[in-house]
Parts: sequence; structure tokens; C-alpha cells
Amino acid sequence: MEIDYKKLVSPYMTTAINNLAEWIKIPSVLDNSSVKKGAPFGPEVQKALQYIGQLAENDGFNVDYCDGYCTEISFGNGPRTIGIYAHADVVPATGNWKHPAFGGQIDQGKMFGRGTSDDKGPAMSAYYALKALKDGNLINNFRVVLVIGGNEENGSRCLDYYFHILKKPYADFGFTPDGNFPLIYGEKAMSNFTLESDIDFAPISEINAGLAGNLVIDQAIAKVQYDENILPALETSGYSYQFVKEGARAVITIFGKSAHGSVPHLGDNAGLKLLAFLGEYYRLYPLTKIARLFKDSTGHELGVFCESEALHQTTLNVGIISYNNQHFSMLVNFRYPEIVEPVSTLAKIQDESQPFVVNLKSEAPYLLFNPESSFIKTLLNVYQVETGDYTHLPETIGGGTYAKEAKNTVAFGSAFPGRDDLIHSPDEHIHLSDFELSMALYAHAIYDLGSKDALKI
Repeated sequence: MEIDYKKLVSPYMTTAINNLAEWIKIPSVLDNSSVKKGAPFGPEVQKALQYIGQLAENDGFNVDYCDGYCTEISFGNGPRTIGIYAHADVVPATGNWKHPAFGGQIDQGKMFGRGTSDDKGPAMSAYYALKALKDGNLINNFRVVLVIGGNEENGSRCLDYYFHILKKPYADFGFTPDGNFPLIYGEKAMSNFTLESDIDFAPISEINAGLAGNLVIDQAIAKVQYDENILPALETSGYSYQFVKEGARAVITIFGKSAHGSVPHLGDNAGLKLLAFLGEYYRLYPLTKIARLFKDSTGHELGVFCESEALHQTTLNVGIISYNNQHFSMLVNFRYPEIVEPVSTLAKIQDESQPFVVNLKSEAPYLLFNPESSFIKTLLNVYQVETGDYTHLPETIGGGTYAKEAKNTVAFGSAFPGRDDLIHSPDEHIHLSDFELSMALYAHAIYDLGSKDALKI
């Protein structure tokens, strides 16, 4: 049966855009200070999960709110289950925005706001792809499950709960709309670790920088004892800064540029610049050393650089730095290819980072599918047929997606080749033409994965 997927999804475009704009207005950032039963990630994430669930209930889908960890939207029956895994939580809206960070404002064919491209926009696109198939009676002899999680940006506890506590079954084939087109068949392994020490860095009293491990620090603040030479030193540092004298104390703010933690070289880490300045000014060698070791985000200075043909280079992103009550802590997001042995590598980082102690906080294995499998080729064919693009090929990335949490799953879109939608940066946006095209792609992918015979991973 020949299906025109662009024509199939077109009637839903206006409604989808309006609902996405309303969804963006919910600032669904993790709030650990206000968690409660039914809202394990805070009230705003709960609102975002309920918003998409209520849409689905009104449209006749089966909905399970999964104790507030995620919203499961399902339809159909049959021997094969197709899974789609997207998320409603977002990273904080740091930096200077020209458009409201939680406004869903449309300007020149683009919708702006945190979550438009990561990942509410793609999630809404996948939802209306599924609705178009349901309304067109095209979901036959297979089941589709769309899971909207609430904690992808901070460890994916949502899917861990979904699969391991609620014991929800894994899909036979699945995708997450949280990467790049044509598709991603491999992802680096990932570890989060801290460098910590009880140490006296007087005359520094406090350092606060960064909000998340997977975000390059764009603003770093230190409180220090005032002396008349600090401001001249800042003026000659070459850094973008702010200086405020508060009696006997001075507050120093260093500015950088945010970027996704998987590509730290695209940002400018204000936290490391602050450590370098303070270390040099006060002759605090441990700070100077740490700033030097981690400034090179590939790991050369630490002696842990590694590269493979499939998953490429190591990356290290310093995402959070704090110093309070003479305790220093720095959170590092480490991504590495399949040939890296993490235990010995972290031991090497420990050796290089004395007097700080390395503490492993979390880790996730690498992901690597056979690019010649019928599963991968089916998704590639969908992309090629709907876009006419036969030039770009499946790739591997440093980012970590839900594909690591959900078996038999790869990242499929939603970023198109050549687009920079400023994920994790100010003025994040989605092109509305891409939003509509991805809707057709997802409808086509769901149908083919559910209907084609003899698919293999």
C-alpha cells in the first residue's frame, strides 16, 4: 500500500504547533527541592508529563502516568511492539536569550524556547505522527508505545523506573527522536565523576559555577577577600567579567559560552577560566593545575585521550564547580569510545589530579548497532524516501540518549543535517518546516517498523 506520509500528517500541523507552544511554556527543569509522591522530579516536570498525557487521553489513546516518572501513551495490539522514547524535561535556561526561554514564540518560521529541539518539539512531532496513523486506521497487528520521560537530562531515572521497577516490556524495535538524522547507530560510553577535597583556598570563600554535568559552564562566580590589585588583574586577564565590591569582600563573575556537554569544544568554559584566574592570582597551584588539565576537553593533558574508528574521541566536560566551607567539588562528564577501559582510565585521572579525589557517580556503557542490519537500513530508507537525501549516512555520536536505556532502540532525528538549533544554548529553536517533515518521517518509520516482515537488529 502506497502512503503519502506528508499528506497524512499535514492536517495536524496547526494543532501540533499550538500545543507545542503551550508545552514549552512549562519550565520543566528538575527541582530536587520539591519532589513528592507522583512528582519525583518536581512540580514543573510533573505538569509537562501530565500535559502530554491529557492530550493523549482526549485523543483516545491508552495512558499510564507511571507514578510520575514518565507518561506512557499506547495504541494497538499485535505480536510486535514499536517503542518511541522522548523526554519532557529540559536543561536550565542559562545565558542571554533574545526570545523568552519559556515562551514558545514563533519568529521567521522558527519556534524559540527551551525544549523546542530537545526534546519537546521532537516528542510532539512523534505524538502527532502516531495520532495520524491511528486516525487513518494504519496501526494494524502491531502495538505502538510512546514513552515521554521526565529525567533524561539528569540520569534517566525515569526509564530506569519504567523498565526495572514497573517491569514494562522492551519494544521489539524502537527509536528516540533525540539525536540526528539520518540516524545514529552508536553512542559513546559515559561516566560522571567528581574531583573533591577538603582544602583551604583562602582568601577565596566561595565558588559557584554550572548547573549540569552535560552543560558547558557559561557563568562562574567567586567570592573573595577584597584587595586593590584584583580588578587590575581582571582587566589584563582577557576574560569577560563582572566585578562587584561588597565591603571587605569582592564578587567576581567570569562569563563563557554554553554548549552541550558532548561537544565541549563548541563552548567556552567559564568555570575553568575562573579557576585559572584564581589559581594564578592567589598562587594556588591545585586550582591552576586542575584548570590546565581539564581545559583540553579531549583528555590529552590528562593522558587519557583515545580515539576509535567507530565512536571517535574522548571528551571531558566540567559541568559544575563548587567551593564552600573549605570543600571543593567539580563534576566532570566523561564520554569515551568502545576501546577505553574505564576503571584504569579513571585511575589515571586520579593520579594526575592529586590532591583531589575522584569519585565515580554514574556510568553507562557504549551503544553500537550493526549499520548493515535490516533494522538500521529500514530507518535509513525512510529518511531517504521522505527527504530525497541520499548523501548523508548513519553516524555515531558522543551524546547519550534513551537508546542506552531501551533495548533495540536507536536515535532517529530530529536534527537535520546542517541545522544548528542551539540545543542546550540560549535561543534554542526548531524550524517549523523541520517539525512537519519529521512528523512524516516518524509516521513512516512507525508504520514500516510495525509492518515489515523479518526485521533483524
